[in-house]
Amino acid sequence: MSQDHRELLRAMFDAAVGAASPAVCLPQYLKSITPPKGRTIVVGAGKAAASMAAAVEAHWYGGALEGLVVTRYDHGAATNKIEVIEASHPVPDIAGREAAKRILKKVQGLNEDDLVLALISGGGSALMALPAEGVSLEEKQAVNKALLKSGANISEMNCVRKHLSAIKGGRLARAAAPARVVALMISDVPNDDLSVIASGPTVPDPSTREEALAVIAKYKINAPQAVLDHLANPACETPKPGDPIFAQVQNILIATPQGSLEAAAVVAQQAGFTPCILGDLEGESRDVALVHAGIAKQIALHGQPFSPPVAIISGGETTVTVRGNGKGGRDAEFLLGLMLALEGFGGISAIACDTDGIDGVETNAGAIMGSDSFMRAQKANIDLKKMFANNDAFSAFEALGDLVVTGPTRTNVNDFRAILVPKRI
Repeated sequence: MSQDHRELLRAMFDAAVGAASPAVCLPQYLKSITPPKGRTIVVGAGKAAASMAAAVEAHWYGGALEGLVVTRYDHGAATNKIEVIEASHPVPDIAGREAAKRILKKVQGLNEDDLVLALISGGGSALMALPAEGVSLEEKQAVNKALLKSGANISEMNCVRKHLSAIKGGRLARAAAPARVVALMISDVPNDDLSVIASGPTVPDPSTREEALAVIAKYKINAPQAVLDHLANPACETPKPGDPIFAQVQNILIATPQGSLEAAAVVAQQAGFTPCILGDLEGESRDVALVHAGIAKQIALHGQPFSPPVAIISGGETTVTVRGNGKGGRDAEFLLGLMLALEGFGGISAIACDTDGIDGVETNAGAIMGSDSFMRAQKANIDLKKMFANNDAFSAFEALGDLVVTGPTRTNVNDFRAILVPKRI
Protein backbone atom coordinates (compact mmCIF):
# COMPACT_ATOMS: atom_id res chain seq x y z
CA MET A 1 0.00 0.00 0.00
CA SER A 2 1.31 3.43 -0.82
CA GLN A 3 2.18 5.89 1.93
CA ASP A 4 -0.54 8.13 0.50
CA HIS A 5 -3.21 5.58 1.44
CA ARG A 6 -1.96 5.36 4.99
CA GLU A 7 -2.03 9.12 5.19
CA LEU A 8 -5.52 9.21 3.70
CA LEU A 9 -6.88 6.69 6.21
CA ARG A 10 -5.40 8.68 9.09
CA ALA A 11 -6.70 11.96 7.63
CA MET A 12 -10.20 10.49 7.45
CA PHE A 13 -10.01 9.44 11.10
CA ASP A 14 -8.69 12.83 12.14
CA ALA A 15 -11.57 14.52 10.29
CA ALA A 16 -14.08 12.30 12.09
CA VAL A 17 -12.59 13.20 15.46
CA GLY A 18 -12.29 16.88 14.59
CA ALA A 19 -15.96 17.16 13.70
CA ALA A 20 -16.86 16.12 17.25
CA SER A 21 -14.34 18.34 19.03
CA PRO A 22 -16.19 20.38 21.69
CA ALA A 23 -14.13 23.44 20.80
CA VAL A 24 -15.60 23.20 17.29
CA CYS A 25 -19.16 22.01 17.84
CA LEU A 26 -20.21 23.37 21.24
CA PRO A 27 -19.93 27.20 21.07
CA GLN A 28 -22.74 27.70 18.55
CA TYR A 29 -25.25 26.02 20.87
CA LEU A 30 -24.42 28.24 23.84
CA LYS A 31 -25.81 31.21 21.90
CA SER A 32 -29.30 29.70 21.99
CA ILE A 33 -29.37 29.34 25.79
CA THR A 34 -31.04 32.18 27.67
CA PRO A 35 -28.95 33.11 30.71
CA PRO A 36 -30.77 32.60 34.02
CA LYS A 37 -31.75 35.23 36.58
CA GLY A 38 -30.15 33.04 39.22
CA ARG A 39 -27.15 30.73 39.30
CA THR A 40 -25.61 28.72 36.46
CA ILE A 41 -24.44 25.32 37.67
CA VAL A 42 -22.37 23.25 35.24
CA VAL A 43 -22.23 19.49 35.77
CA GLY A 44 -21.30 16.70 33.45
CA ALA A 45 -19.80 13.31 32.79
CA GLY A 46 -18.12 11.52 29.92
CA LYS A 47 -14.91 11.23 27.97
CA ALA A 48 -15.57 14.69 26.46
CA ALA A 49 -16.74 16.31 29.72
CA ALA A 50 -13.53 18.21 30.49
CA SER A 51 -13.07 19.59 26.97
CA MET A 52 -16.77 20.52 26.91
CA ALA A 53 -16.32 22.37 30.21
CA ALA A 54 -13.32 24.24 28.79
CA ALA A 55 -15.35 25.23 25.73
CA VAL A 56 -18.18 26.48 27.95
CA GLU A 57 -15.79 28.61 29.98
CA ALA A 58 -14.32 30.07 26.79
CA HIS A 59 -17.66 30.97 25.19
CA TRP A 60 -20.30 31.43 27.92
CA TYR A 61 -21.72 34.95 27.93
CA GLY A 62 -24.33 34.59 30.66
CA GLY A 63 -22.44 35.60 33.78
CA ALA A 64 -20.84 33.60 36.58
CA LEU A 65 -20.27 29.87 36.27
CA GLU A 66 -19.64 27.17 38.84
CA GLY A 67 -19.71 23.41 38.75
CA LEU A 68 -18.09 20.02 38.47
CA VAL A 69 -17.58 17.45 35.70
CA VAL A 70 -16.06 13.98 35.77
CA THR A 71 -14.06 12.44 32.93
CA ARG A 72 -11.79 9.47 32.33
CA TYR A 73 -8.26 9.38 33.72
CA ASP A 74 -5.90 11.37 31.45
CA HIS A 75 -8.86 13.01 29.66
CA GLY A 76 -8.80 16.22 31.70
CA ALA A 77 -8.53 19.77 30.38
CA ALA A 78 -7.53 23.12 31.86
CA THR A 79 -10.47 25.00 33.43
CA ASN A 80 -10.75 27.88 35.89
CA LYS A 81 -14.33 27.86 37.17
CA ILE A 82 -15.54 24.32 36.57
CA GLU A 83 -13.80 21.63 38.58
CA VAL A 84 -12.65 18.56 36.66
CA ILE A 85 -12.36 15.19 38.38
CA GLU A 86 -10.89 12.11 36.70
CA ALA A 87 -12.20 8.60 37.34
CA SER A 88 -12.09 5.06 35.97
CA HIS A 89 -13.65 3.82 32.75
CA PRO A 90 -15.09 1.36 31.75
CA VAL A 91 -15.25 -0.11 35.26
CA PRO A 92 -16.40 2.45 37.87
CA ASP A 93 -14.23 3.36 40.86
CA ILE A 94 -14.44 5.32 44.10
CA ALA A 95 -13.41 8.58 42.40
CA GLY A 96 -16.38 8.30 40.05
CA ARG A 97 -18.71 7.51 42.92
CA GLU A 98 -17.56 10.51 44.95
CA ALA A 99 -17.80 12.80 41.91
CA ALA A 100 -21.36 11.60 41.26
CA LYS A 101 -22.29 12.31 44.89
CA ARG A 102 -20.98 15.85 44.60
CA ILE A 103 -22.72 16.41 41.24
CA LEU A 104 -26.03 15.28 42.69
CA LYS A 105 -25.56 17.59 45.68
CA LYS A 106 -24.74 20.57 43.47
CA VAL A 107 -28.07 20.40 41.61
CA GLN A 108 -30.22 19.97 44.70
CA GLY A 109 -31.98 22.88 46.40
CA LEU A 110 -32.19 25.04 43.27
CA ASN A 111 -35.19 27.09 42.15
CA GLU A 112 -36.92 28.19 38.94
CA ASP A 113 -34.47 31.04 38.40
CA ASP A 114 -31.45 28.74 38.28
CA LEU A 115 -29.94 26.92 35.31
CA VAL A 116 -28.23 23.53 35.30
CA LEU A 117 -26.01 23.16 32.25
CA ALA A 118 -25.32 19.42 31.88
CA LEU A 119 -22.42 18.33 29.64
CA ILE A 120 -23.03 14.71 28.68
CA SER A 121 -20.95 12.41 26.48
CA GLY A 122 -20.15 8.76 26.01
CA GLY A 123 -18.48 7.05 28.93
CA GLY A 124 -20.51 9.05 31.42
CA SER A 125 -22.40 6.00 32.58
CA ALA A 126 -19.34 4.35 34.09
CA LEU A 127 -17.69 7.60 35.16
CA MET A 128 -20.67 9.01 37.09
CA ALA A 129 -21.21 5.88 39.15
CA LEU A 130 -23.46 6.37 42.14
CA PRO A 131 -25.02 3.03 43.09
CA ALA A 132 -28.62 2.97 44.22
CA GLU A 133 -29.33 2.53 47.92
CA GLY A 134 -28.71 -1.07 48.97
CA VAL A 135 -26.18 -1.75 46.16
CA SER A 136 -22.45 -1.33 46.86
CA LEU A 137 -19.89 0.02 44.40
CA GLU A 138 -18.16 -3.37 44.44
CA GLU A 139 -21.40 -5.12 43.49
CA LYS A 140 -22.01 -2.66 40.67
CA GLN A 141 -18.40 -3.13 39.50
CA ALA A 142 -18.88 -6.89 39.38
CA VAL A 143 -21.99 -6.59 37.21
CA ASN A 144 -20.30 -4.03 34.94
CA LYS A 145 -17.23 -6.22 34.41
CA ALA A 146 -19.39 -9.22 33.57
CA LEU A 147 -21.49 -7.23 31.09
CA LEU A 148 -18.37 -5.90 29.35
CA LYS A 149 -17.17 -9.45 28.69
CA SER A 150 -20.59 -10.88 27.83
CA GLY A 151 -21.17 -9.42 24.38
CA ALA A 152 -24.08 -7.25 25.57
CA ASN A 153 -24.61 -4.14 23.46
CA ILE A 154 -24.49 -0.58 24.79
CA SER A 155 -28.27 -0.26 25.13
CA GLU A 156 -28.48 -3.47 27.15
CA MET A 157 -25.61 -2.49 29.42
CA ASN A 158 -27.05 0.95 30.03
CA CYS A 159 -30.48 -0.48 30.82
CA VAL A 160 -28.90 -2.37 33.71
CA ARG A 161 -26.71 0.56 34.75
CA LYS A 162 -29.66 2.96 34.90
CA HIS A 163 -31.63 0.73 37.20
CA LEU A 164 -28.67 0.28 39.55
CA SER A 165 -27.98 4.03 39.72
CA ALA A 166 -29.04 6.90 41.95
CA ILE A 167 -28.23 9.54 39.30
CA LYS A 168 -28.74 8.11 35.80
CA GLY A 169 -31.92 7.24 33.91
CA GLY A 170 -33.40 10.74 34.39
CA ARG A 171 -32.61 10.93 38.10
CA LEU A 172 -30.21 13.89 37.71
CA ALA A 173 -33.06 15.90 36.17
CA ARG A 174 -35.36 14.86 39.01
CA ALA A 175 -32.82 16.06 41.57
CA ALA A 176 -32.43 19.42 39.80
CA ALA A 177 -36.17 20.21 39.59
CA PRO A 178 -37.61 22.84 39.57
CA ALA A 179 -34.50 24.44 38.03
CA ARG A 180 -34.22 24.71 34.25
CA VAL A 181 -31.93 22.02 32.82
CA VAL A 182 -30.19 22.25 29.45
CA ALA A 183 -28.12 19.22 28.51
CA LEU A 184 -25.58 19.50 25.70
CA MET A 185 -24.89 15.98 24.48
CA ILE A 186 -22.31 14.28 22.28
CA SER A 187 -23.78 11.03 20.99
CA ASP A 188 -21.85 7.79 20.93
CA VAL A 189 -24.81 5.46 20.44
CA PRO A 190 -26.76 4.03 17.48
CA ASN A 191 -29.68 6.18 16.34
CA ASP A 192 -28.55 8.93 18.76
CA ASP A 193 -30.92 7.62 21.42
CA LEU A 194 -30.73 10.32 24.10
CA SER A 195 -31.79 7.91 26.83
CA VAL A 196 -28.75 5.72 26.15
CA ILE A 197 -26.02 8.40 25.98
CA ALA A 198 -24.24 8.08 29.35
CA SER A 199 -27.38 6.25 30.52
CA GLY A 200 -29.48 9.40 30.08
CA PRO A 201 -29.12 11.28 33.40
CA THR A 202 -31.40 14.07 32.13
CA VAL A 203 -33.64 11.99 29.87
CA PRO A 204 -36.85 10.03 30.58
CA ASP A 205 -36.10 6.32 30.65
CA PRO A 206 -38.39 4.06 28.60
CA SER A 207 -36.60 0.89 29.76
CA THR A 208 -37.80 -1.08 32.77
CA ARG A 209 -36.36 -3.01 35.68
CA GLU A 210 -37.86 -6.18 34.14
CA GLU A 211 -35.79 -5.55 31.01
CA ALA A 212 -32.68 -5.08 33.17
CA LEU A 213 -33.32 -8.45 34.80
CA ALA A 214 -33.85 -9.98 31.35
CA VAL A 215 -30.42 -8.70 30.22
CA ILE A 216 -28.79 -10.29 33.26
CA ALA A 217 -30.55 -13.57 32.51
CA LYS A 218 -29.83 -13.42 28.76
CA TYR A 219 -26.07 -13.17 29.27
CA LYS A 220 -26.01 -15.45 32.31
CA ILE A 221 -24.54 -12.74 34.52
CA ASN A 222 -23.73 -14.03 38.01
CA ALA A 223 -25.14 -10.92 39.69
CA PRO A 224 -24.82 -10.41 43.46
CA GLN A 225 -28.00 -11.07 45.42
CA ALA A 226 -28.24 -7.41 46.45
CA VAL A 227 -28.43 -6.44 42.75
CA LEU A 228 -31.15 -8.99 42.04
CA ASP A 229 -33.12 -7.91 45.12
CA HIS A 230 -32.86 -4.26 44.08
CA LEU A 231 -34.10 -4.93 40.54
CA ALA A 232 -36.97 -7.00 41.91
CA ASN A 233 -38.22 -3.98 43.87
CA PRO A 234 -40.67 -1.72 41.95
CA ALA A 235 -39.23 1.27 43.84
CA CYS A 236 -36.05 1.06 41.73
CA GLU A 237 -37.93 2.10 38.58
CA THR A 238 -36.65 5.15 36.70
CA PRO A 239 -38.63 8.32 35.75
CA LYS A 240 -40.64 7.71 32.58
CA PRO A 241 -41.64 9.81 29.55
CA GLY A 242 -44.42 12.20 30.50
CA ASP A 243 -43.19 12.73 34.04
CA PRO A 244 -43.66 16.46 34.90
CA ILE A 245 -40.09 16.68 36.23
CA PHE A 246 -38.94 16.91 32.60
CA ALA A 247 -41.08 19.97 31.78
CA GLN A 248 -38.09 22.29 32.26
CA VAL A 249 -35.51 19.98 30.67
CA GLN A 250 -34.04 20.49 27.20
CA ASN A 251 -31.67 17.90 25.71
CA ILE A 252 -29.62 19.08 22.72
CA LEU A 253 -27.37 16.97 20.49
CA ILE A 254 -24.26 18.93 19.54
CA ALA A 255 -22.27 16.17 17.80
CA THR A 256 -23.21 12.80 16.35
CA PRO A 257 -21.50 9.77 14.82
CA GLN A 258 -23.19 10.54 11.49
CA GLY A 259 -21.64 14.00 11.43
CA SER A 260 -18.20 12.49 11.92
CA LEU A 261 -18.75 9.87 9.20
CA GLU A 262 -19.79 12.63 6.80
CA ALA A 263 -16.67 14.66 7.65
CA ALA A 264 -14.51 11.64 6.82
CA ALA A 265 -16.45 11.07 3.61
CA VAL A 266 -15.54 14.57 2.42
CA VAL A 267 -11.84 13.79 2.88
CA ALA A 268 -12.20 10.52 0.96
CA GLN A 269 -14.10 12.18 -1.87
CA GLN A 270 -11.48 14.90 -2.19
CA ALA A 271 -8.89 12.13 -2.62
CA GLY A 272 -10.88 10.54 -5.46
CA PHE A 273 -12.68 7.77 -3.53
CA THR A 274 -16.45 7.44 -3.75
CA PRO A 275 -17.72 7.34 -0.15
CA CYS A 276 -20.14 4.60 0.86
CA ILE A 277 -21.44 5.33 4.37
CA LEU A 278 -22.94 2.27 6.05
CA GLY A 279 -23.90 4.16 9.22
CA ASP A 280 -23.79 3.07 12.86
CA LEU A 281 -23.46 -0.68 13.25
CA GLU A 282 -23.71 -3.09 16.16
CA GLY A 283 -22.88 -6.77 16.56
CA GLU A 284 -19.85 -8.92 17.27
CA SER A 285 -16.69 -7.28 15.91
CA ARG A 286 -15.64 -10.40 14.02
CA ASP A 287 -19.08 -10.76 12.42
CA VAL A 288 -19.15 -7.11 11.37
CA ALA A 289 -15.68 -7.64 9.88
CA LEU A 290 -16.95 -10.49 7.69
CA VAL A 291 -19.78 -8.32 6.36
CA HIS A 292 -17.40 -5.47 5.56
CA ALA A 293 -15.02 -7.88 3.82
CA GLY A 294 -17.87 -9.20 1.68
CA ILE A 295 -18.89 -5.69 0.63
CA ALA A 296 -15.28 -4.76 -0.17
CA LYS A 297 -14.83 -7.86 -2.35
CA GLN A 298 -18.09 -7.23 -4.20
CA ILE A 299 -16.99 -3.69 -5.00
CA ALA A 300 -13.53 -4.83 -6.10
CA LEU A 301 -14.72 -7.77 -8.24
CA HIS A 302 -18.02 -6.56 -9.64
CA GLY A 303 -18.25 -2.81 -9.11
CA GLN A 304 -21.35 -3.24 -6.96
CA PRO A 305 -22.92 -1.24 -5.41
CA PHE A 306 -20.24 1.26 -6.49
CA SER A 307 -17.35 1.12 -8.92
CA PRO A 308 -13.94 1.48 -7.26
CA PRO A 309 -12.13 3.45 -5.99
CA VAL A 310 -14.51 3.37 -3.01
CA ALA A 311 -14.22 4.28 0.66
CA ILE A 312 -16.49 2.12 2.84
CA ILE A 313 -17.18 4.08 6.03
CA SER A 314 -19.00 2.96 9.17
CA GLY A 315 -19.31 3.74 12.85
CA GLY A 316 -21.26 2.57 15.87
CA GLU A 317 -20.16 0.27 18.66
CA THR A 318 -19.47 -3.40 18.12
CA THR A 319 -19.00 -5.88 20.92
CA VAL A 320 -16.46 -8.57 21.75
CA THR A 321 -17.37 -11.75 23.57
CA VAL A 322 -14.08 -12.46 25.33
CA ARG A 323 -13.06 -16.11 25.11
CA GLY A 324 -9.27 -15.79 25.22
CA ASN A 325 -6.82 -13.93 27.44
CA GLY A 326 -5.11 -11.71 24.89
CA LYS A 327 -4.99 -7.92 24.58
CA GLY A 328 -7.19 -5.96 22.26
CA GLY A 329 -10.25 -3.75 21.93
CA ARG A 330 -13.20 -4.07 19.60
CA ASP A 331 -11.55 -1.99 16.82
CA ALA A 332 -8.40 -4.08 16.69
CA GLU A 333 -10.56 -7.21 16.83
CA PHE A 334 -12.61 -5.96 13.87
CA LEU A 335 -9.52 -5.12 11.85
CA LEU A 336 -7.82 -8.45 12.49
CA GLY A 337 -11.02 -10.22 11.47
CA LEU A 338 -11.09 -8.13 8.29
CA MET A 339 -7.47 -8.95 7.53
CA LEU A 340 -8.06 -12.67 7.91
CA ALA A 341 -11.16 -12.50 5.71
CA LEU A 342 -9.36 -10.59 2.94
CA GLU A 343 -5.88 -12.16 3.13
CA GLY A 344 -4.35 -9.23 1.25
CA PHE A 345 -7.02 -9.32 -1.48
CA GLY A 346 -7.15 -6.54 -4.04
CA GLY A 347 -4.79 -4.04 -2.45
CA ILE A 348 -7.47 -3.14 0.09
CA SER A 349 -6.47 -1.11 3.14
CA ALA A 350 -8.40 -0.09 6.22
CA ILE A 351 -8.44 1.68 9.56
CA ALA A 352 -10.49 0.99 12.68
CA CYS A 353 -10.20 3.29 15.68
CA ASP A 354 -12.19 4.54 18.64
CA THR A 355 -12.76 8.28 18.37
CA ASP A 356 -11.93 8.73 22.07
CA GLY A 357 -8.36 7.60 21.32
CA ILE A 358 -8.54 4.45 23.45
CA ASP A 359 -9.52 1.07 22.00
CA GLY A 360 -10.88 -0.84 24.96
CA VAL A 361 -8.37 -0.58 27.80
CA GLU A 362 -5.19 -0.53 25.72
CA THR A 363 -2.95 2.43 24.84
CA ASN A 364 -3.92 2.64 21.17
CA ALA A 365 -6.90 4.19 19.40
CA GLY A 366 -6.99 1.24 17.01
CA ALA A 367 -4.91 0.13 14.04
CA ILE A 368 -4.33 0.42 10.31
CA MET A 369 -4.41 -2.58 7.98
CA GLY A 370 -2.18 -1.94 5.01
CA SER A 371 -2.56 -3.81 1.76
CA ASP A 372 0.76 -5.43 2.69
CA SER A 373 -0.03 -6.21 6.34
CA PHE A 374 -1.18 -9.78 5.77
CA MET A 375 1.86 -10.59 3.65
CA ARG A 376 4.21 -9.04 6.22
CA ALA A 377 2.58 -11.12 8.96
CA GLN A 378 3.18 -14.30 6.96
CA LYS A 379 6.83 -13.43 6.33
CA ALA A 380 7.34 -12.68 10.03
CA ASN A 381 5.62 -15.97 11.04
CA ILE A 382 2.99 -14.09 13.04
CA ASP A 383 0.14 -16.53 13.65
CA LEU A 384 -2.83 -14.22 13.07
CA LYS A 385 -5.44 -16.97 13.40
CA LYS A 386 -4.11 -18.05 16.78
CA MET A 387 -4.05 -14.45 17.98
CA PHE A 388 -7.59 -13.90 16.73
CA ALA A 389 -8.83 -16.96 18.59
CA ASN A 390 -7.18 -15.61 21.75
CA ASN A 391 -8.69 -12.10 21.40
CA ASP A 392 -5.11 -10.84 21.00
CA ALA A 393 -5.50 -8.37 18.14
CA PHE A 394 -3.53 -5.65 19.91
CA SER A 395 -0.44 -7.87 19.97
CA ALA A 396 -0.88 -8.72 16.29
CA PHE A 397 -0.88 -5.10 15.15
CA GLU A 398 1.82 -4.19 17.65
CA ALA A 399 4.06 -6.83 16.09
CA LEU A 400 3.32 -5.41 12.64
CA GLY A 401 3.91 -1.81 13.71
CA ASP A 402 0.39 -0.94 12.59
CA LEU A 403 -1.12 0.42 15.82
CA VAL A 404 -2.65 3.91 15.74
CA VAL A 405 -1.72 5.83 18.88
CA THR A 406 -3.28 9.26 19.39
CA GLY A 407 -3.65 9.58 23.13
CA PRO A 408 -6.99 10.80 24.54
CA THR A 409 -8.89 12.92 22.01
CA ARG A 410 -11.26 14.31 24.71
CA THR A 411 -14.33 13.58 22.64
CA ASN A 412 -16.27 10.44 21.79
CA VAL A 413 -18.60 9.53 18.93
CA ASN A 414 -17.64 5.89 19.17
CA ASP A 415 -15.91 3.72 16.59
CA PHE A 416 -14.69 4.79 13.18
CA ARG A 417 -13.99 2.32 10.39
CA ALA A 418 -12.88 3.04 6.84
CA ILE A 419 -11.95 0.58 4.09
CA LEU A 420 -10.31 1.80 0.88
CA VAL A 421 -11.00 -0.33 -2.19
CA PRO A 422 -8.71 0.89 -4.97
CA LYS A 423 -9.37 0.75 -8.67
CA ARG A 424 -8.08 -2.50 -10.11
CA ILE A 425 -5.29 -2.20 -12.64
